[in-house]
This record gives sequence, structure tokens and C-alpha cells, in this order.
Amino acid sequence: MVYKTRAALVMPTPGKLEIHEVDLDAPRQGELTVRMLASGLCHSDDHIINGSVVPGTVPMCVGHEGAGEVVEVGPGTPGWEVGDRVVFGFVPACGRCRWCALGMQNLCDLGAFVVVGSRFDDETSFRMSLDGTPVSQFCGISTLSEYTTVSTASAVKVPRDLSPTSICLLSCGVQTGWGSSVNSAEVRPGDTVIIVGLGGVGMSAVQGASFAGASHVLAVDTVEFKREQALNFGATHTYSSLDEAADFARSLTNGQGADSVVVTVGVLTAAEISGGIAAIRKAGTLVLTAAGAGNLQVELPTSDITMSQKRITGTLAGAWSPHTSIPTLLRLYTEGHLKLDEMVTTTYKLDDVNDGFRDMLAGKNIRGVVDFT
Repeated sequence: MVYKTRAALVMPTPGKLEIHEVDLDAPRQGELTVRMLASGLCHSDDHIINGSVVPGTVPMCVGHEGAGEVVEVGPGTPGWEVGDRVVFGFVPACGRCRWCALGMQNLCDLGAFVVVGSRFDDETSFRMSLDGTPVSQFCGISTLSEYTTVSTASAVKVPRDLSPTSICLLSCGVQTGWGSSVNSAEVRPGDTVIIVGLGGVGMSAVQGASFAGASHVLAVDTVEFKREQALNFGATHTYSSLDEAADFARSLTNGQGADSVVVTVGVLTAAEISGGIAAIRKAGTLVLTAAGAGNLQVELPTSDITMSQKRITGTLAGAWSPHTSIPTLLRLYTEGHLKLDEMVTTTYKLDDVNDGFRDMLAGKNIRGVVDFT
């Protein structure tokens, strides 16, 4: 069976998304076909759209933060049924490679194919096509399509009674931000933490730092609306610049600086790296969650890093497996410890997806979501 589905495609890059009807293959062994219910709009998709990250194959159907319902299960795929609700992990987890065996499933070897857009086990195999031309799937899932065929390595079962427009955020933004604070920055009770960039990822980092017991959560963004909203998600103070936040952190810590800085801006620049290093105390941690446009040239104070034992770490998917993070965060959400509904600023229809990305870039949304229902 071949499904007909309307999907948001990147044709040439840089460009804008175009809505086309594409053919979608039915699932094979180890795969599911899913009717999309909701898809969050993330800056990582815009990196594909604007060409700062070059897709392996175009056209590419973007979207990597979504929730949906299984409509067909591939043959020989036990444990799944039509009607199952799923949230996707934007990084697949095979369960067999070295990194999965070490419990670092966010670094699974299958992740090498997320920008290629093919099946994870075959770079020449695709499930979408447009007039006979293969269409690649960003992260192997392509949530900005009415229907999508995915590997079970990318799907996590969730309860049916939860709002798709809220729980879709767990796919990427929430697990990445929360984990950046809790797992990568290792926030402890009483810490002083600076979060730089207050979109969906940053606001989740604020929530994670607050839940972990930080006594001072300093939220930084140039957009006043986001600073105001951060106070509702656990920030204790807000600032328009990292330098201002760093000065306040030093005033709290006898001049030492913040215990950690988590950078979650849409596009990483050298200023956040150098500023973050300067803002942390001895043995402090700078977490780089944001992605830059290619390689950055950064001058690092190596003597300060070495002699003060400062640490710089990257983080992917919040440094935990979606098969662990999504159930954990769902429990925190249902118990009232995690705000998801409040993070959804605006919902859009698929035809208005370019408006959603424009609003994201203009700083109007904490998270915009495409609602397929």
C-alpha cells in the first residue's frame, strides 16, 4: 500500500518550506506508519531550511518533534498495534551498538543518518517520494507530514489520554533542555545557574534547573516576552545579556561566578562560548546545547580553563535516551512537576508552517506547534 500525504518539503536550500503531496511507502519489518497529530517547530529544522545544515538529499521533509497514532505495523514487528500513540525520539536507539550498550543511547550509531534522511540501515533506501524522486526524512521521522513511516528505533509508546500538542514537545525540546541542566550541567540544590536563550529548549532547561533545586536560576534572552515568561517556569531573575547575569552571579558567590551556564540559543556564536567560560566559577561547567552555523573560531582562555578546572561539554538530546527521558518526563508532567501546556504559545495548520517558523525567528513563541487534528 502507498499512502498519499501532504508534507512540508525543503527543495533548494536556503529556501522556504513548500507543501506537496508525496507518496509514502507502507512499513516494512521494524517500521510503523503513523498519522501525525502534532509537531513542534524547532530551530534545528530552520538550520535545514536556511542551509546552515546541508541535508544529504533534497527534497527533504523536515520536522523532528512529534506525536502521532500508529495506523499500520510492519510485518514481523512484535510489540506494536494499530492505535498505539507514540512520541518520536529525534535520535534513534538501536539498542545494540557500543553507545547503546553503555547506556548512552542518545549517541547511537544510527544517529549518523539523521541528516542523510534515508533509512538508518541503507543510505539508498527511502520511504517518501515526489513524482518518483526520493524524498529524504529529517531524523528519519519527518513529523511535518500528515503521515510518516518510521523505524521503531525512533518511537516511544505513550498514553492515549494526553494532549498531542503538549506531549509532542518531549520529542526534542523538553528532553534536550531539561537534560542539559539535570544531566549535563549536573545542577545540584543551592546552585546558581545561567540559562542563555529562552525558546522551547531554554525554557525546559530553566524548568530542569529549578526542579533540581538551584537556588538562583538566571534566565537570559534579548526578547522581553521570553524573559517575562521565564519567571513562570522557574527562573528567579532575568537579564537581557549574559554579562549582566554573570555579574549578578558573581555578586552571589563572593566573585566566583555561576556553578554552570547552559547555552540554548537558536544559533550558537563565539560570544556565548567565551562569555560562558568567563561566567562560571572554578570547576564550573559550560554546557553547549545550541548548534552553530558550521565551525566557530573561538579564542579560549586556556590558562583559566586549566588552572580553574573549568569544563566545557556538548550535549545531545539532553544526554539521555528518549526511551528513558520521554517516560520520565511524562510522569513529571502528569504529576504536575513539568509544564508543557504552558510552553505552547501558538498552534498552526500545516499550510501555515512558514508563518510558524517566522514567528519563532521573531521571538514570538516559546514553542509553536503544528496541530494536525
